[in-house]
Amino acid sequence: MLRVMEMKIMKTTLIYSLLFILCSCGSSSSHQQVAANLERNGEYELIASRHLINDIQAQNNDGTVNVLVEIPTGTNQKWEVDHFSGHLKWEFENGVPRVVKYLGYPGNYGFIPQTSLPKDLGGDGDPLDILVLGQAVSRGTILKTKIIGVLRMLDRAEQDDKLIAVRKGTPFFEINDLKQLNKEFPGITKIIKTWFQNYKGKNKIKILGTRGKKSAARILKQAMIQFKPYTPH
Repeated sequence: MLRVMEMKIMKTTLIYSLLFILCSCGSSSSHQQVAANLERNGEYELIASRHLINDIQAQNNDGTVNVLVEIPTGTNQKWEVDHFSGHLKWEFENGVPRVVKYLGYPGNYGFIPQTSLPKDLGGDGDPLDILVLGQAVSRGTILKTKIIGVLRMLDRAEQDDKLIAVRKGTPFFEINDLKQLNKEFPGITKIIKTWFQNYKGKNKIKILGTRGKKSAARILKQAMIQFKPYTPH
């Protein structure tokens, strides 16, 4: 009985920890921690020693999936990997660096290297977007993850699904699918849906629901097959 109570306390603590992260809008400073293998080139670019899309495999021999983190948990600077140079850049909008005007991201947000899902298969032509549950890591970190499902959504009437994953070294890695996540950590899926539905403003994102790991695995397989390396202009 005591063990059961301890597990419930641990789960509750994790959920409140995630909520605490969500309530932090993140620093707008450009001097956030970055992965050790990246070098700064001014305030708006991080130079990589290899192409962060072309030169990192999508999957590992142990079945885990690699994720390149562009936006750490709880932050709101909108960084993206440039398709052609392979470096990380702070996205500009209307001549200024873009900062998401909402609560910080509810997980480490990034993409799966060596993937590309064209529009005729339900994607946007870019590497697969993915949200990894857990505490923040440095921008540019490569995480070994396990995919547990997908959030299906429309962004301005265009499909823009987000895979959901868990990573090694966290309590979430014991989770194998969204059904188990909802049972073991109630409320997290709702937090994710709410965040993505509202982070761009009112009525711009439509949430279509979630699907399990089998659907997510099919999307990943298609995107790996469709991938073609980016080349410089």
